[in-house]
Amino acid sequence: MSDIVIYEDGNVELKATVESESIWLNQKQIVELFGKDQSVISRHINNIFKDKEIEEKSNMQKMHIANSDKPVKFYSLDIVLAVGYRTNSAKSIKFRQWATKVLKDYIIKGYALNQKRLQEQKLQELEDTLHLIRQSIDQRELSEDEAKGFVEIMSNYAKSWALLQGYDEQSLLEAA
Repeated sequence: MSDIVIYEDGNVELKATVESESIWLNQKQIVELFGKDQSVISRHINNIFKDKEIEEKSNMQKMHIANSDKPVKFYSLDIVLAVGYRTNSAKSIKFRQWATKVLKDYIIKGYALNQKRLQEQKLQELEDTLHLIRQSIDQRELSEDEAKGFVEIMSNYAKSWALLQGYDEQSLLEAA
């Protein structure tokens, strides 16, 4: 089980629990995601189960959370998506637009990327590598093989950066 950020819209950063090949959110997270009252979200979830749109048994589980007296109900990504398409709010519209874009990317391109997160990760790795190179040079501890290794690492980062930049530029051209 691990927590990851699955959705960011500038106002909401949604961290989800990944387990058993699905993403799981509790009702509080779903309320925050769609900007609706807990009773509205609860009603939608109950109707989804009542209409047999999604099976309750495999899409709802109770997990014990630290500092909680009783287990908390978590709902699978299937439930979150179904609630998102039943809910009417500015946040749910933004979520549907995001979900549709991700789905479209998977269908058309065969993949979807979080470009912002990739760029941030690559920049951090590049900064860490540069710091290590500077430190090694200052201490004059670089062997020839290490120096060649650093040059290779920098070359790989440069290629990755160029690919990300090319992808961004292509995305901007397609959007225009």
